[in-house]
Amino acid sequence: MRGYSEDYFSSRRMFNWGDEWHMSFAGCGFRSIYYVGALSCILERVPRLVCGASTFGGASSGCLVAAALAVGIPIEKLCFMILITAKEARKHILGVFHPRFSLLRVVQRSLLDMLPEDAHLRATGRLCVSLTQLSNGRNVLVSEFASRDELVQVLTCSCFFPIYCGFIPPSYRGVLYMDGALSNNMPLFEHRNTITLAPFSGESDICPTEGTFNFFEAHYSNVSIQVNTGNVHRVCTSFLPPRLEKLAEICHNGYMDALRFLKKQVSAQTYH
Repeated sequence: MRGYSEDYFSSRRMFNWGDEWHMSFAGCGFRSIYYVGALSCILERVPRLVCGASTFGGASSGCLVAAALAVGIPIEKLCFMILITAKEARKHILGVFHPRFSLLRVVQRSLLDMLPEDAHLRATGRLCVSLTQLSNGRNVLVSEFASRDELVQVLTCSCFFPIYCGFIPPSYRGVLYMDGALSNNMPLFEHRNTITLAPFSGESDICPTEGTFNFFEAHYSNVSIQVNTGNVHRVCTSFLPPRLEKLAEICHNGYMDALRFLKKQVSAQTYH
């Protein structure tokens, strides 16, 4: 497998191997499979970019990806979790809106199966989860976890989208929270050495490029999203469980977008 020169990487004005760096994942529902593809590409070609990151941040479904990286869960398990969740939702005629289906319950069960007993110790200081207070809409960033159960609570709170995930919001330390993407969809965005990822075309470091006409660019919760037909489709389908073939396509797109990002940073002679 061909790799990239870290020496050339360090010459980037926006990235410095000498400083600590971070990775941040925007919330995107079922399109989080995009991150599996992107991470697969990076781990194949510049593994240190992931393995050496100081902090992983995320909101909503993005925080599940960040948690997997912070705790040390292989991306294969993360991929399996996303596929199982989509499969469970597709069993019902109304999908996630079927009264017998609870997306939050499936996520909780998957986290309990996937997270090791010391997950909270591994995650403390390395994971930054974005939450939105239900009472006032204020953003809260959590990076310390007293127990594995508390870690699961925080991740669940960040994934709770009102009505879509139900009507009873989850709580963390006695406070009700909802989807972190509603107030800050890209935690750690303000740090210079943060690599941002989003499956929507915009200004994130790793994201799709759009060949269609862009009406304008919207900035929402620290994420820049181009307003175009492609993104309208992406946002809408984030809430719907895609078929296996579509998930595979999204995953492949993530791989290719990450590859394009890496190629922008290096010259042809750095291949080996």
